[in-house]
Amino acid sequence: MLTKLQIKQMMEAATRQIEERKKQLSFISPPAPQPKTPSSSQPERLPIGNTIQPSQAATFMNDAIEKARKAAELQARIQAQLALKPGLIGNANMVGLANLHAMGIAPPKVELKDQTKPTPLILDEQGRTVDATGKEVELTHRMPTLKANIRAVKREQFKQQLKEKPSEDMESNTFFDPRVSIAPSQRQRRTFKFHDKGKFEKIAQRLRTKAQLEKLQAEISQAARKTGIHTSTRLALIAPKKELKEGDIPEIEWWDSYIIPNGFDLTEENPKREDYFGITNLVEHPAQLNPPVDNDTPVTLGVYLTKKEQKKLRRQTRREAQKELQEKVRLGLTPPPEPKVRISNLMRVLGTEAVQDPTKVEAHVRAQMAKRQKAHEEANAARKLTAEQRKVKKIKKLKEDISQGVHISVYRVRNLSNPAKKFKIEANAGQLYLTGVVVLHKDVNVVVVEGGPKAQKKFKRLMLHRIKWDEQTSNTKGDDDEESDEEAVKKTNKCVLVWEGTAKDRSFGEMKFKQCPTENMAREHFKKHGAEHYWDLALSESVLESTD
Repeated sequence: MLTKLQIKQMMEAATRQIEERKKQLSFISPPAPQPKTPSSSQPERLPIGNTIQPSQAATFMNDAIEKARKAAELQARIQAQLALKPGLIGNANMVGLANLHAMGIAPPKVELKDQTKPTPLILDEQGRTVDATGKEVELTHRMPTLKANIRAVKREQFKQQLKEKPSEDMESNTFFDPRVSIAPSQRQRRTFKFHDKGKFEKIAQRLRTKAQLEKLQAEISQAARKTGIHTSTRLALIAPKKELKEGDIPEIEWWDSYIIPNGFDLTEENPKREDYFGITNLVEHPAQLNPPVDNDTPVTLGVYLTKKEQKKLRRQTRREAQKELQEKVRLGLTPPPEPKVRISNLMRVLGTEAVQDPTKVEAHVRAQMAKRQKAHEEANAARKLTAEQRKVKKIKKLKEDISQGVHISVYRVRNLSNPAKKFKIEANAGQLYLTGVVVLHKDVNVVVVEGGPKAQKKFKRLMLHRIKWDEQTSNTKGDDDEESDEEAVKKTNKCVLVWEGTAKDRSFGEMKFKQCPTENMAREHFKKHGAEHYWDLALSESVLESTD
C-alpha cells in the first residue's frame, strides 16, 4: 500500500511533467505556408532539430492526461477507503483531487461501500476499549431481563395508576359519579389465617359433653324401656286426647260448636236468634255430590266360548269366505286359483303331464310351493308388530285404568338397610308403574305404593312372600350383638301390611326413598302430601308391637 509521501511525490511528478509538455507545445509554432507552384519539382523538407510535429504533441498530451486520470482514480479509491476510518489521515489527502480540479479533469466516481458496518473493536495494551485517537470508550452493558420481571414492573406501574385519585377536573365533570368505586383488576392475595389459641380444645370439650349426654339419655331410655314407662309415654303421645270420659254427655256437640259462640250461657231460657251465628229463616239444602269411587253402572261380563263352539265358529267363517271367493270367480272378477299341487299329490292332480316330463313338472311344483311359503311369510311379517308397537302394547297392558279410584297399600318394615332389598322395591315399583314413597326411620320403615289392582297384587306378593326379610344383614348383626337374645327374637326383621284401600287420586309421584332421622320429620313429609294418617297408623302399630 502506498504511503502518503509516495502518493504526494507521484502527484507532483505528474504535475511537473504536464507543465513541461505545455511549455514545449507553446514554444513550437507551425511553419508559414508557402505557395505551391505547379512547376516546382523539389520535394518538401521535413523539420529538423528539436521541433515536434503536432501529431506527436497530441499523442504526448493524451498519454499525460491518461496517466493523470489513472493517478486521480487511484487517489479517489484511497480516499474512499480512508473515509471509512476517520481521524487516521488529515486533510492533506485531498491534494490529488485539488490538482485534478486545477487541471480541469473531473474525478472519477467511486461507489462508497455500505457504512453501516459496526465500529471496529480497538484494544490497547491493557485490554481496554479505545477509539481511533486512543481515548478509552465506556461500553453500555445490557443485562438480560426475564419476561416475568418486565410484566411485574408493568403491573406495579398499573397499580400505581389505579391508586391515583381522580383529578378535580374529573370530579367537576358532569358524567363523574363518586359512588362508583374503581375495583382493582386482581383480587387480593390470600394470607394465612391462624386459629386462636384454645379453639380446638373448646370443640373437643363440646364433643365430649355431647357424647356424655347421649350416653346418659341412652341409659335413661333403657331403664324406661324395662319398666314400661317409655311405651306408655309413646302411646299417650299417639292416642287422641279425650276431654270426656266414656259415658259422659258433652254440653255442646261438635256439630253445634260452629254456630254457638264462645262464652255463651246455655242456661238462659228463650235465647235470641241473633245470638247464634248463621241462623236465618232460610232452609239450607246441601249440594249433593257423587261418590268419588263408586259407580252404579252395571258391569257386563264378557262371553267366553268353549273349544267346541270356537271350532264351529271358525268353520262357518271359513266356509263363508270360500263361497264369496267362488262367486267372484264365477262372475269373472278374479282369475281362478291354480291347483294346489304338492309332491305327495303330484301324480293324482296332474296325471299324464307328470308321466310325460316328470322333471319339468317337479320343478313347477316346487316353484309353487316356494311361492306359497313366501306369501305366507310375508303375511306374517305384515301382521308382526314393530319394536315401538310392542313396547306400547306392553306398557298398555301393565298400566291400568285408575279413573275409578287408586288402590293404595301401606307396608311397614323393621329394617330396610339392605341395598339389595331397596333395589327390588324400587325396580318392581317402576316396572309395574306404581307410585309412592319409602320413608326410612329407625325400626319403622313405611312403604306406600299406589296403582291398579293387578299391580298391587303382584307387589303384595313381592313384599310378603318373595323377599326374605329375615335374612341377617351386617347392620342387624351388630345390633343383635349388643342386645339380649330375647330382644333379638322380638326384633326379627319382617314386613307387615298395615293398610290397603282406595283413594280418588294419587298422593305421591315416582317411587323415592326419604331418610327421616326423627318422627316429626317423617310425619311432616307425609303431611306435605296430605297422607299423615299413613305414618300415624304405622307408628302406632309399631309401638303396640314393641309393648307385647
